[in-house]
Amino acid sequence: MSEKLEVVRGSGNVFRDFGLRGADARQLKAILAAEIVKALDREGLSVRGAHGRTGIAAADFSRIRNADLGRFTIDRLMSIINRLGSRVEVRVKVGVPRRPRRACRRRGDALIVGRDRTFAGHPLA
Repeated sequence: MSEKLEVVRGSGNVFRDFGLRGADARQLKAILAAEIVKALDREGLSVRGAHGRTGIAAADFSRIRNADLGRFTIDRLMSIINRLGSRVEVRVKVGVPRRPRRACRRRGDALIVGRDRTFAGHPLA
């Protein structure tokens, strides 16, 4: 591989780095889903066990484990965490949103960095 790749520091929000709409909400949903998965793992609960304990459909827990979060609102994810016995604390920081300095795009199997280009091939786009 003779092609030189440029490394770009991310913003901490991959959805924003890829220029996706609703990046902050998507990031929060991903964090909440990760906390649900941690709670399930910590308690040793299967999706059916989680259903029995919370009354929430086992299919919903399967979707969360598979990061299929399109059907979930932030409020619903927070409710699920609460039913699992955990608490949620959200802090809001208000400021001017930063636009990523450079966005990424895909060429073949490589992730290429370029100025002012969006990554349209990403499954979350």
